[in-house]
Amino acid sequence: MNNERINLSIKKWAEDDRPREKLLQKGKASLSDSELIAILLGSGSRNESAVELSKRILSSTHHNLNELGKLSVNQLCKFKGIGPAKAVTIVAALELGRRRRLEETLEQKKITSSNSVYEIMLPILGELPHEEFWIIYLNNSNKIIEQFQVSKGGITGTLVDVRITLKKALELGAVSLILVHNHPSGNLKASEADKQLTKKLKTAAESLDIKVLDHLIVTEKSYLSFADEGML
Repeated sequence: MNNERINLSIKKWAEDDRPREKLLQKGKASLSDSELIAILLGSGSRNESAVELSKRILSSTHHNLNELGKLSVNQLCKFKGIGPAKAVTIVAALELGRRRRLEETLEQKKITSSNSVYEIMLPILGELPHEEFWIIYLNNSNKIIEQFQVSKGGITGTLVDVRITLKKALELGAVSLILVHNHPSGNLKASEADKQLTKKLKTAAESLDIKVLDHLIVTEKSYLSFADEGML
């Protein structure tokens, strides 16, 4: 059944099986992830259709688009039927999706809960293989003035300069701060270093009449809020 069709380009498939035509006739929501990726690929190989190739790639990431977005051009090129041009197209499309999500979350300028902080910072920190420490500076209405990367470190940790953090707060006229850093390991437990740094920053900020409202540890799937857990 499929052997004949597998050797055909998308243009020669039955109309119902063509992802482009399906999108035009039934809308983008009607397409599966593999069909959408097949449109990006345009064609498969002599032995495999674009949709079958897309299914094989998705299967390697357990059908998780976030995991697919982490693959590099070189990693994608290891799949038979994927060359640099197709790999670049996939990487570019998924990066656009990530940026779109980031823009949507940044429109939520007012911080109303720890979850709203997580939604804003997840696209920035969620997929990183290394640790980064960010400060969100807020005005007296809990609206974001600026998000600032204080430091970038390795997998084991990162250094935070309290003086730089508070100097920036004074320059911006911020009245409160939210500390955010990620744990690439996925572990949501706060380390002693995390607790000590939070205490150090909170004490230093209070001397300048600036409040530390929260400290979030972010992973790809969840977060820990010091404020929610009564750890501030």
